[in-house]
Amino acid sequence: MGSKAVVSILLMVSLCGTIFFTQGVAEMQKPPTFPGLFPPGSPVDLVKCWSSLFNVEGCVLEISKSIFSGKFENMEGACCKAFSALDANCWPQMFPLNPFFPPLLKDICARIVPNSPTHN
Repeated sequence: MGSKAVVSILLMVSLCGTIFFTQGVAEMQKPPTFPGLFPPGSPVDLVKCWSSLFNVEGCVLEISKSIFSGKFENMEGACCKAFSALDANCWPQMFPLNPFFPPLLKDICARIVPNSPTHN
């Protein structure tokens, strides 16, 4: 064999070894956690919190538009009912960057849907 063939084979073996080694190391590492946002062992299930809003068609989009535009006139009654039914413990985990948004939206939803509970 020529020296180019030997170098090519060594290069391929080292490349394959590096790829398999980094995959093995990646499997052994724990996923990163974000302190304060999603504490491990948190009693609040974020999937459960968000799923009640995703069950109402277009609700998450309406809430997102309200966050970014500051306009709440397009909120529908079904979305307000779903948001008003959320557990208050979900709010800090769902909206960690704006703690004032959930009480504001709940108060506005109380005007849109008169029988919904107001924020305590």
